Amino acid sequence: MTEKEYVDFASVRDFLIDAQSRRGELGWEQVLALQHAEWAASQSRGGITTDSKVFKSLKTALAEIEKISEHPELCAKIAELMPMRVADVRAVLATKRIAMETDEIEGIITLVRQHVL
Repeated sequence: MTEKEYVDFASVRDFLIDAQSRRGELGWEQVLALQHAEWAASQSRGGITTDSKVFKSLKTALAEIEKISEHPELCAKIAELMPMRVADVRAVLATKRIAMETDEIEGIITLVRQHVL
C-alpha cells in the first residue's frame, strides 16, 4: 500500500504555478485551485503566511505526540491551519473523536507557536 503525502497550500500553489508556466495555461478547475491556494497560503486566511518548510517540520513534530501520531492527516491539518486557540484544536481533533485534556492541547498550541512565530 502506498503512503499518502500531505502538502501545504504553499506547495500546491507552487505546483500549479509551475504547471502554468510549463503548459502556458491551466484548466478551469486548476485556476480555481490556484486562486484558493494563493489565498490559503497568504496572510489573508489566518494572519500567518504558510511556509512549506515550517509545515513539514511542524507536521513531523506533531507526529511525535502519542494521541495523534496514528493520524497523519490530523497532524497535517493542524500544521496547515496553525491553530492558536484551544477551541480550534478541539475542532480538528473532533473529526476523529480524539479526546485530549486542555493542557495537552495547550502543548500542541505551544508547539505550533514555536514553529510559526
